[in-house]
Amino acid sequence: MLTTYRRHNRAKCRFTSRSDYRCKCPIWVTGTTRHAGLLFDQNVGTGQFLRIPTRLRDWNRVQELVRRWDIDGEHPKKKTKTTVAEWKELFMKDAESASGRNLKTETLRKYKHLFSQLETFAQNKGIVTVDGFRVEDLTEFRSTWKDGPLSSSKKLERLRSIYRFAVDRDWVEKNHALKLKRPKITDSPTLPYSDEQMTAIFKAAKESKRFAAHAVYAFILTMRYSGLRISDVTALAKVSLTGDRLRLYTAKTGEHVSIRLPDFVATALQSVKSTNPKYFFWTGHSKLPAAVSVWRKRIAKIFEDAKIADGHPHRFRDTFACSLLEAGVSLQDVSILLGHRSTKVTERHYAPWVKSRQDSLDKALAKVKIEEPQE
Repeated sequence: MLTTYRRHNRAKCRFTSRSDYRCKCPIWVTGTTRHAGLLFDQNVGTGQFLRIPTRLRDWNRVQELVRRWDIDGEHPKKKTKTTVAEWKELFMKDAESASGRNLKTETLRKYKHLFSQLETFAQNKGIVTVDGFRVEDLTEFRSTWKDGPLSSSKKLERLRSIYRFAVDRDWVEKNHALKLKRPKITDSPTLPYSDEQMTAIFKAAKESKRFAAHAVYAFILTMRYSGLRISDVTALAKVSLTGDRLRLYTAKTGEHVSIRLPDFVATALQSVKSTNPKYFFWTGHSKLPAAVSVWRKRIAKIFEDAKIADGHPHRFRDTFACSLLEAGVSLQDVSILLGHRSTKVTERHYAPWVKSRQDSLDKALAKVKIEEPQE
């Protein structure tokens, strides 16, 4: 007959009795076997005394396991540990597969980068298997990140995701990444460019001697009047533009976007002299992130020439969204034009600019009787 007990760690656990199961120390099995060839060794005979670890800490799971061993005579399979390299290989294979998660290229790049950092950290710490990480190790691993609060928060989500993958396959018992708290993020308000700033930016782009002025001007025009992200404009295909209608699937969310451009923007796009017949602004030879980085630097030079101290390409998207909301376009329509998956995303970023909401607040204030204070 087999019995179970917790093997307490004297250095860390306050309990000492084998019958005390209130802690989370590992559970072992001891006793005599009823069946031959049990417990990882096919040469074990009936009635032989054994003392072995179950490699489990949950009491209910151990009881079920021992019942199968002791009563049913089931031969337990020897558990092999998964290495960090195997973890990465299997996760990325599932993430990249069309029949699996089928994640976007940019998302896959971020997961690969996270695993690369994790592998380097594991090698430095001498950690080989997935279950070799403790909460303390993950805390130390996060301290090596050079990201800001928002980026760190998103990277933590990815860390939790790869740990869920390991938990679901019984490589580890718990998702230790859940015990890491998110960094505190201070939301900065969305600030569109003013009309004066946009005039200065357009003027600097037209007069730029640094690059092909017309291409830079057309690039900025497209960002401002389409609301597209810089990555989508960089990889903008010529087949996406039909007349003044721009249709594409956004790279980040995969959402379909259909935008009618002003005539002068469509004309500027069509007159761009590109080196690749398929794209307006991308040669198609370099990797897209590298091309985006080049355009980001070019626009930074335009901000410098226009004397825009806090210029950022994403603010063109903000300017597009806020101008529509101030004109009375509904939040739902703006959300569709921006390619957001949910209006909640749009509302979180642009709620203060919704005209109907501000009109409602103004009407509420108008109902309040306010008198000038008497001297």
